[in-house]
Amino acid sequence: MRAIRVHKFGGPEVLQLDEVTDPKPGPGQVLVRVRAAGVNPVDTYVRSGNYAMLPALPYIPGNDCAGVIETVGDGVARFKKGDRVYVVRTITPMSGAYAELALCDASMVHPLPTNVSFSQGAALSVPYGTAYRGLHHKAHARPGETILVHGASGGVGIAAVQLARAHGMIVVGTAGSERGRKLVQEHGAHHVLDHSTPDYLQKLMELTGGRGADVILEMLANVNLQKDLDVVARFGRIVVIGNRGSIEINPRGAMGKDAAILGLALWNASPEEMASIHAAVGAGLANGTLEPVVGQELPLKEAVRAHEAVLKPGAYGKIVLIP
Repeated sequence: MRAIRVHKFGGPEVLQLDEVTDPKPGPGQVLVRVRAAGVNPVDTYVRSGNYAMLPALPYIPGNDCAGVIETVGDGVARFKKGDRVYVVRTITPMSGAYAELALCDASMVHPLPTNVSFSQGAALSVPYGTAYRGLHHKAHARPGETILVHGASGGVGIAAVQLARAHGMIVVGTAGSERGRKLVQEHGAHHVLDHSTPDYLQKLMELTGGRGADVILEMLANVNLQKDLDVVARFGRIVVIGNRGSIEINPRGAMGKDAAILGLALWNASPEEMASIHAAVGAGLANGTLEPVVGQELPLKEAVRAHEAVLKPGAYGKIVLIP
């Protein structure tokens, strides 16, 4: 099969298209014929070598993907050849999602409804898992509260907007482009702000009558964390989902409001938390509440371009690779 492999950590140019041996499923495993693989910012952090958990080299990147079951290992009764599925986690480093075939534990694979495309299926695991965990497991968001989704036009941001709206929250999303702001509004945000303007957080305070946001989902903490402390409500929760550097903050912003700053890494979720996430995602897909947005489809061989694009400003949905 063809697969993208990383033989040394570094820039996007280390992503190499190789011919590798087809994996074979062992007991409790399934082999998925990949129709689309999701690209996430975290994939770039791992590839560069700047991440807390690094795989052994060489490795095939990626966890998010969707496709059809190719073969099943001994003891697997939930799936059969030809079933449409989306994948939560592949068995890395030997078998990531950036490939024609992906090896997975059967517990990490879920049915993909027929009303959801393979590209949309590749936009589920990391974005919706992260947004759900941030909203419910970390912030313990309540209906009626106001949520600020910073950077709402990307994969995680759109997932958060849809989940928060379905949960009965007042949703305020930000985006840096007109196209992105239109997308955020179309997917359920009550208010959309332009985070490229200097007064956008003043507008948030006006919208909330001076209270601020009860929950803030933060995609770029090294730029926004002090601003978040300025506009979080009393007893509010700031969930740090994305960060690309350091920042100096004044902790009094948290002290005076009894506010909490919470870090989130999806791979820290317990099996019980993961089960609750994908039960909710499956229900949302089936009833149409959740609608993943695919912004760009690129051939597998253009993984370098995908890794460059996923870090650019002006996020718009999910970037996926097509084998």
